[in-house]
Parts: sequence; C-alpha cells; structure tokens
Amino acid sequence: MVTFLEILGSLGVFLFGMKVLSEGTQKVAGQRMRHVMATMTKNRAAGVATGFGVTCLLQSSSATTVIVVSFVNVGLLTLIESIGVIMGANLGTTVTAWIIAAVGKFSLAKIAIPIIGIGVPFIFIGKGRAKGWGEVLIGFGLLFFGLGLLKEAVPDVKGMLASEDANVKAQAEAVLEFIKSLSGKGYLSYLIFLVLGVVLTLMVQSSSAAMAITVTLAMNGWIGFEESAFVVLGENIGTTVTAWLASLGANHHAKRAARAHFMFNVLGVIWMLILFVPFRDLVLWISGALPESFRMEKHNTDVGFNLAIFHTLFNFTNICLLIGFVPFIEKIVTKWVKEPASTGRRERLTFITQGMVNTGELNLPEAEKATVELAKLTQDMFDGFVEVFNNPKQDLSEKVNSLHEMEDEADERTADITEYLVRCASAEIGQSNATGVAQMIRIVSELEEISDTIYRLVKLTQRKYKKEREFTSEATEGLRDYAQLIARFITIYNEKMFQPIDRKEIDAARTLENEIGSRGKSLNKLALGRMAMPEPDIKAEILNMELNNHCEKIGNHGFNVMQCLYAMANKEEAPDNIAQPIDQIIDDKRDQPEG
Repeated sequence: MVTFLEILGSLGVFLFGMKVLSEGTQKVAGQRMRHVMATMTKNRAAGVATGFGVTCLLQSSSATTVIVVSFVNVGLLTLIESIGVIMGANLGTTVTAWIIAAVGKFSLAKIAIPIIGIGVPFIFIGKGRAKGWGEVLIGFGLLFFGLGLLKEAVPDVKGMLASEDANVKAQAEAVLEFIKSLSGKGYLSYLIFLVLGVVLTLMVQSSSAAMAITVTLAMNGWIGFEESAFVVLGENIGTTVTAWLASLGANHHAKRAARAHFMFNVLGVIWMLILFVPFRDLVLWISGALPESFRMEKHNTDVGFNLAIFHTLFNFTNICLLIGFVPFIEKIVTKWVKEPASTGRRERLTFITQGMVNTGELNLPEAEKATVELAKLTQDMFDGFVEVFNNPKQDLSEKVNSLHEMEDEADERTADITEYLVRCASAEIGQSNATGVAQMIRIVSELEEISDTIYRLVKLTQRKYKKEREFTSEATEGLRDYAQLIARFITIYNEKMFQPIDRKEIDAARTLENEIGSRGKSLNKLALGRMAMPEPDIKAEILNMELNNHCEKIGNHGFNVMQCLYAMANKEEAPDNIAQPIDQIIDDKRDQPEG
C-alpha cells in the first residue's frame, strides 16, 4: 500500500510539473506560439516541424492536439494543415521517453532541486514574462524530480527476487507469473498489452505520464521490451481520446481534426502489428550499435533507451509513410464527419482546455474571431437602419423584425464572448494577455452598446412612420449625411479589428469622432432653429434630435473600440475612462446572478 501511494505521489509530482511547465511556457511564448501555429504550417513539412517544436515546449502532445482542434475550430488552421501539426506532435512526445531514460542513466533528478531553487525567486519577485520563466524552471525541476521519485518508488524486480524476505520474493514472483501468463500468446498477447496502454492513458489522461509509468516499470524489470513496446503503442491510441473529447463541443472542422489524429495513430499501430518482428530487430540492432556509455550498469540491456528508440523510430517512420496520404486522410474524415445542415443558429463558443494542462493562453483566437463577427453584425445592423430610414413608403416590417433578431443575437454573442474570456482569464494567463482580455471584454461591451443604439434608431424610425412625423428636407438630408459619417466609422473599426494600428490612425479616428460630435450638435442647433419658426412640427423636430443624439452615441462607442484596439496592438493600457482591471471584471462576472 505504501509503495502504491509513493508511486501515485511521484506521478502527481510529475504531472504537476508538466502542468506548471506547460502553463509557464504559454505565458512566456503563448503569442509567438499562436503566430507560429497560424502562419508556419502552410506545407506539411513545416506543419510537422511546428507540431514537434510546440510539443517539445509544452511537454504534452495532448495539449498540442487540443490547441490544434481549437485553431481548426476558428479557422486559423485548415484540416490538411492540422494533420501535419498532429504528426509533428506525435514525434514531439517521444522526447518524454528519452528524458525518462536519461533520468535512469544520468540521475537528472539530482539537479531538479537546484532548478526549482533558481525558479522560485522569479515567481515571488518577477512580473509578467519573468514570472513565466520562473514557472518554466520550476516545472522542469518538478518534472525531473517526479521522474526520479517514480524510479525510486517502483521496486527493482531483481532486488525483490533476491530479497531474504519470503513475502517480498513471493510478491515479485506472483506479479512476474501474471505478466508471463499474458505473454507468449502471439498476437493475442500484443493486443492485450496494447489495450492496457490505451486504458492506462485514459486513466491518467496524459500519454507522457503513461509513458513514464511504462518505461519505469520496464527499466525495473517488471515487463519486457516487447510487452512495454505494445503498451507504448496503446498509449499512442489512448492520447487521441483527449482531442476527441475536446472536439465534442466544437464545430465539424474541429471534429474532423480530432478524427484525423485518431486515424493517423491507429493506422500506425496497424502496420506495426504486421511488421513488429523486423522492426523490433531493427531497434535492438540500433541499440546494440550505441556506445557503451549508453549502457546501464544495472541491466544487461537498457530497456529504457530501447523503448525511447522504438517510440521515436516508430513515430518518425509513421510520419514518413503517411505524410503523402494526408489528402486521402482528409477525404476519409470529411466523409466520416458530415457538414451539418444549417439550422440558422450560430454555434456557441467552447472554452477548450485539457485536464492536466491549461491551454487558456492559446484559446484567445476563438474569442477574437467571435468578436470580429460581432463587429460585422453591427455593420449589417446599421446598413439595415439606413435602408429602413431611406424607404418610408415601403413595407419593411420583415426587415425590422430581422434587425430585432440581430439585436438579440448581438446580446447573446456578447454574453457568450464575455463568459468565454472570463474563463480564459481565470485560467491564469500571462499579464500581457490578461490586459488584452480586459480590453477585449470592453470592446465587446462597446459593440453591444452600438447594436442596442442602432436598434433604438430603428424603433425611432418606426415611430416616425407610424405617427406620420414629417421631417423637413433639410433635416432628412442632414440625417442621411450624418448616417454616412457613422457608417464610415463603423467600417473603420471593422477593418482594424485586431489589426495593427499606429498613432496616425488613432488620431484620424479621434478627428472623425470629434467631427461626428460637432455634426450632431450642429444638426440639433438647426432643429432648435426650426422650432422657433412659425408653425413648427415640434414632435418631428424632437424625434429628429433623438435620432441625431443616438448617432452621436455610436460615434462615442466606436471611438472607445478604436482606443482599445490601439492599446492591444501597441501593448498599452487602455485609457482610464474605458479600462477595467481583469480581476475586477472576473469578480463582477462571478457576482452576477445566473440566468
């Protein structure tokens, strides 16, 4: 019982180290990783290299594939590009086996505590990226420390068999006898250990952790090379389940990416089942050709390095065999996951994360895309208002109803995006991204205000027609020109949404906002002047002034959007009048009653 708890605790330290390392890496290099994954995957070779590099940094192929699913979900990666990244992620996860083997050979666990010691000051003193680097160092240290503890916690079977304690010896013999009973059955034995690998990965929800257990057991003599090799193959299949689960709430593109991951790994296992014997012999030949320094003094055969060689060679060969069939895999998964029939309802945002590793840093592109769609919705709504205003004699009741539905959709989108961003921020993202999230929440809030204001314009226009309020030609033309000015501003913030903005552009936006403000005041002054004329239509002029005031509000909200976009693009804090700390936003969101 004590030994089991020691193994469980050691595994916990390893998993926690992997979690801290992954999240620290995202804080330090999250934006660069997003850029690399979005731009450096245009051909299959680059995609493989990208997947390999990201997985080496995150120390988790599951985290990489979950990120891939999220990127496909928002259209940053095509299905073909995602398959290349997934292939590279499979190769990147083989680094774990080499680390574990190296721990057994070189006792890397001894340097774990100094690494943690170096990282701790960064956590308590550093800010932003410095704090992220502290997490990276501590994560590495905990990972190595956990592996060292795991190696020590798993008893050496040879030592147990040589023990003078009859009970210890009997336990070792019983376990070995059980494993022996599972072996020697040909392909049936291979399948048994394959299934054990799948189950083990599903239990710990981490192929790296499953690999750590497998290699450690093998290095301590509990299972042989062949048995452990098939456990490793099972872990390759088990790790696809994480991405599969992440895709459940996503769109059909993300589901296809998850299925492609599953298909790629299963195809690899199928050909390995056929060619295992010659492949095993090749691995053993490579192992035998290694320098003596790679040999373990403890065992005649270094099964740890044998497994590392097997895992790496298998995944590399699988990539070489299947990379030319990526279009074929794409066709199969496209037929496997059909594009759903349009229901007229939009898909909700899904905060995609993975159990042991938080991927909040890399989930932000989905929120950005949704915000772009919200901004486009405000543009469509304003175009609809202009159409209604300019066609008083046409029956546009269907258009008005459509605009009402669009306003409701804008409210739903705002709530959805805000909740999503708050959950991302709650996952402890880096300071720069936390500031960006706060600004994005403000952008979304301003866009909702714009949509509400536009619908008020529509309702006021409806009142004008129902009450038969006749505007003077001066008032009508003035409002039409004013609407063109507003439409120009809406087009500007749509074009600049999450794009680079320089000082000249934000100054131009400020000038346009000032022009909108002064134009509104001028139009209202003219309306007041008409009220002083003989036999004025007071109610019509008041209605005209209300329309002018709402147009001016759109200009104010639009400039707030531009200010936040400028701050995000230039890594600055948003102005005090529109900025709100992310912690306060999260607290406010949590305090809101549900429903």
